[in-house]
Amino acid sequence: MRNAAPFVRRPMAMTPLIDVIFLLLLFFMLTSTFSKFGEIELSNATSGGATNDSPQDRAFVQLGATRLVLNGTSVTLAELTAQVTTGQVLVSLDPDTTAQHVVDLLVELRGRENLSVLVLE
Repeated sequence: MRNAAPFVRRPMAMTPLIDVIFLLLLFFMLTSTFSKFGEIELSNATSGGATNDSPQDRAFVQLGATRLVLNGTSVTLAELTAQVTTGQVLVSLDPDTTAQHVVDLLVELRGRENLSVLVLE
């Protein structure tokens, strides 16, 4: 019988471990979300006393999955934002309204001077 060579343990190479860690880091970075998150302030209408706003300063918007109505007239989102510039906007939501429709409307009306938006329950 031949003498077997004694088992010699080679030192472990760190390169494969570093490669695996780098690939995991890259994978998690690429799978994380790249979308921007924003905040939209919502104001719920509550029962209360009369306000000093005159009726012409108020707009009533009905929002549904397929409709957008301003003071009883069907409009597009662009027409709505052009017509409503100041005052108070009361938004009534249809049962079929999605959250995305509400966000789209609120983003268009956000940040305007002298304009407040109330979402009715």
